[in-house]
Amino acid sequence: MTVSITNYIENIPTDITVRESLDFKLDSTIPKYWFDNDPVKTRMLEAVCATFPEGEKYFIQSVRNFREKIQSPRLKEEVRQFIRQESQHGIVHTQFNDLLRQQGLPINQVEEALKKKLAFNQSKLSPEMNLAITAACEHLTAIFVECFFRNHETMAGVQDVRVLAMLAWHSIEEMEHKSVAYDVMQYVARVSYLKRAGAMLFLTADMTRELIVNTNAFLKADGFSFPKRMKLLARGLHWGFNRKGILAPMAKTWLEYFQPDFHPCHAPHIAQYSTWLDVFALTYDPIQAGEAFHRAAKK
Repeated sequence: MTVSITNYIENIPTDITVRESLDFKLDSTIPKYWFDNDPVKTRMLEAVCATFPEGEKYFIQSVRNFREKIQSPRLKEEVRQFIRQESQHGIVHTQFNDLLRQQGLPINQVEEALKKKLAFNQSKLSPEMNLAITAACEHLTAIFVECFFRNHETMAGVQDVRVLAMLAWHSIEEMEHKSVAYDVMQYVARVSYLKRAGAMLFLTADMTRELIVNTNAFLKADGFSFPKRMKLLARGLHWGFNRKGILAPMAKTWLEYFQPDFHPCHAPHIAQYSTWLDVFALTYDPIQAGEAFHRAAKK
């Protein structure tokens, strides 16, 4: 099926909103193992979060490479808002990474390794392929919200509302700009279906590898022996990837990405999206909004 840029870009109401200078009160009083007091659950999620500051820079640059070729006024504005949202994500997650550094985690090594890998991608891969990788990653991060926040019990073990609120806010904004990189890829860069599909397969394998490597490095820094780390990693991967695991809701939407007529706007926002917006509009407090967002999840 051929999709029309008019249908998908010019005629769909946008809900991208840039929220700047948010204060999540991230400080050293956040518990070391803030997820169920469990080292592997906590460090696995932190292994993902640790990649965001460098990752956001890569996403921004991948889209910027095609900015001057965009003809649609609507898409130009969405790209501008996308860049501003992603910049805010980088700022907040840099603050969170600083806390992890204080705990003795090898954040510097993680960031440096990722920086080198992304620089390699930008120098050796085509701008189209870098954009396809970005679009794939944006799709994955947009659907993380379903994994973490659709059911109340999934995040009930998060023992600090500040971390919960940070993850909720990031999830909200990923949903809001979930189509931007994809639209630039599809309608401006004209990336082929094979390249789009190949980028998703590459990214999924690379993210899984990075998750395991970074979690292992964090657990090692915590003082766990190699045998203990292997046991923790096995338990963590089962928690995340088994048939009823925390990431199980991704499976269906991940597969949908390979449909020739796929578009991110086909997936509706999570049910309690408006709850976060309403509470934030009343309080301008992302922590209160995050708590309300979690309370409103399916029980």
